Formats: sequence, C-alpha cells, structure tokens
Amino acid sequence: MLEVRNLCAGYGKRMIAHDISFTVNGGEILTFIGQNGSGKSTLLKTLAGQIPALSGEIFIDGVSLSDMNRNSFAKQVSAMLTDRPKTDMMTCRDVVETGRYPYTGTFGLLGDADKKAAAEAMRLTDTAELADCSFGEISDGQKQRVMLARAVCREPKILLLDEPTSFLDIHYKLTFLEMLDKLRHERRIAVVMSLHETELAGKISDTVLLIRNGRCTGIGKPSELLDRDTLIEHFGLSGELYDKYM
Repeated sequence: MLEVRNLCAGYGKRMIAHDISFTVNGGEILTFIGQNGSGKSTLLKTLAGQIPALSGEIFIDGVSLSDMNRNSFAKQVSAMLTDRPKTDMMTCRDVVETGRYPYTGTFGLLGDADKKAAAEAMRLTDTAELADCSFGEISDGQKQRVMLARAVCREPKILLLDEPTSFLDIHYKLTFLEMLDKLRHERRIAVVMSLHETELAGKISDTVLLIRNGRCTGIGKPSELLDRDTLIEHFGLSGELYDKYM
C-alpha cells in the first residue's frame, strides 16, 4: 500500500531524516520510535505532503507520489498530526465533516455520501454521541477520538498519526489504540505513526522503525527490536536507569 525508498526529509537545505526506506501493507501498523527531535514528525509531514521530500521516492499502490495530483493524493492519504483545525463555533460533527474536503468540490458542499461517511466514521470511533457538542468544550481524549473520526471519514488507504496518545491518560490511551486496531482490521488501512510509549507500540505494531539522529537504526518486528539492550542503546540510557524505572 505504501512504499518509501531512500527518503530524505527536512526543511530547505537542512536535512533532518536521512535515507529512510520501508513498506506498509493494508491492515498493518508501522510505528516510528525515537527521541524528540529524531525526525519522526518531519517524516510524517513529508508523507502527508505538508513539506516536499528532499530526495527519495514515495509510492502509493505502486504509483509514485510525483505522478499523483493533489486531490487524488488527498483521497488516499489522511493525517492526524499535532495541528488542529480552527474550531470556533464548530460542533464535533462539523469538525469530522471537514475531513471530506477532497470530495466536496469548490464550494465545499456536503452531499448525502459525505454525510453518511462522516456519520459512519463517528460510529466507528464511538463519537456519535458527541456530534452536536462544541468541539472546544469536550475533553482531550474525546478530541483525539473526534480527530481520528475526521481522518477516517475521508476513507483513506493510508493513515498517518503523530503521537496520537500524547497528553491522554491511560484509559484514553488504551481506548484510542483499541479503536485504531479495530479500524485497521475493518478498513484494511495502512497506518504509519509515531509513539513514545514503547510498551504500547510493541503491543499494537506489526513493524517498528527505530530512528536516531534522523537515521534508521533498525526495522523489524517489535519482539525483535524492543528488548532491553536495544532500547538502552537506542535511547542512550544506562542499564541501571532502565532497570530502575522500566
């Protein structure tokens, strides 16, 4: 579904991520794991088309990103990054429906199919009861679920998530990941995300990609890469500190 070959990403002449390659199939989750500033968010923004790749290639269903028009790309790739839409006077339903913009034409008018897709996305993410609530007045955990519904209602083939469990308590972290697990199986969506919590990443991911200083230091199954010694080396920890708190 998504193939990345020798991707270099950054801003202008400043390269942050170097020579990254991976493949994710439909229904699979690949998770970036690394320290703050390691290049995870820059990679996700590049995959989302928010910043141009410095070099390398990105393929969606075998088609190069460079050969796709913007609207076709937007229908296939949906992102839930750290930014949020301006939501003054918007209900949760309004926020979710903004995810349909690739389908609504110049004037942004929703058709019956768009409204149905938004309602189904809210059902899948257990946010239907929030439809008429003001987005600005709900909890952080509820906002994350609504933003997931917004990303899902586009009916994408690929879903990009940047630290989706940040600032959530353990209840909302686990609830969010359970929903994500259900979605990727039901919709066969290829998911690429970043997570700080290595234990959670190990339970939900099919593949993890370790990033340090913008470079891939390992890619494979969580059982192969998220062991004590690898994590100590990857995060630059002492064994004593790891054993005391992990």
